[in-house]
Amino acid sequence: MIRRATVLFLAALLPLPAGAGQAQAVGYRYWSFWEQNGTAWTYATQGPSLARPADGDVHGFRFSVSENSADAAKPRGTADFDTICAKTPAADGRKRVALVIDFGTSADAPSGETPPPGRTACARVPEDATTAEALASVAKPLRYDTNALLCAIAGYPKKGCGEQVAAEKPAAPTEEKTESNDSGPSIGLVAGIAVVVLLGTAALWQARRRAS
Repeated sequence: MIRRATVLFLAALLPLPAGAGQAQAVGYRYWSFWEQNGTAWTYATQGPSLARPADGDVHGFRFSVSENSADAAKPRGTADFDTICAKTPAADGRKRVALVIDFGTSADAPSGETPPPGRTACARVPEDATTAEALASVAKPLRYDTNALLCAIAGYPKKGCGEQVAAEKPAAPTEEKTESNDSGPSIGLVAGIAVVVLLGTAALWQARRRAS
């Protein structure tokens, strides 16, 4: 019994494997679609192939890795319609849609690819055009998958479409203090003493058993 108890105690003292306790956050690498209301970005409630913006609207796209819509990164920059479409005059039977295209950061880029600089464009399209059609008029080539998910704008990225990306979250800080050597015995020292005591007890028990 003492041997078994000793083994169980020693197992309990073993350190956790590296990375234990670090949660895996699964995200998706994709182009998110946004609408500008005043100076704020809001996540679009429908896809760009369904949205039909009005003349003067500002729509944005951001490439990033995110877990869900609440976690998605917004397009960067503060350009508004008047700034983006300043050099594009109005025309009868057509509308102007300001587009903000943010290719994201290197951290979110697929392996081996570098995100192009972000840009803005003013699309002058037919009055019944969707946002996807407006985007296609100023940022070709676009790439879609078989489910009509927007995969690439202006050819970026070259491959991949909404793939899962796993990233480790930092482990919570431990309570062990290492700054000072005079703040009391460390956990390792206490564990070592406990092991020695247990092994000594087991040896003594074996010696008494042989003697009897």
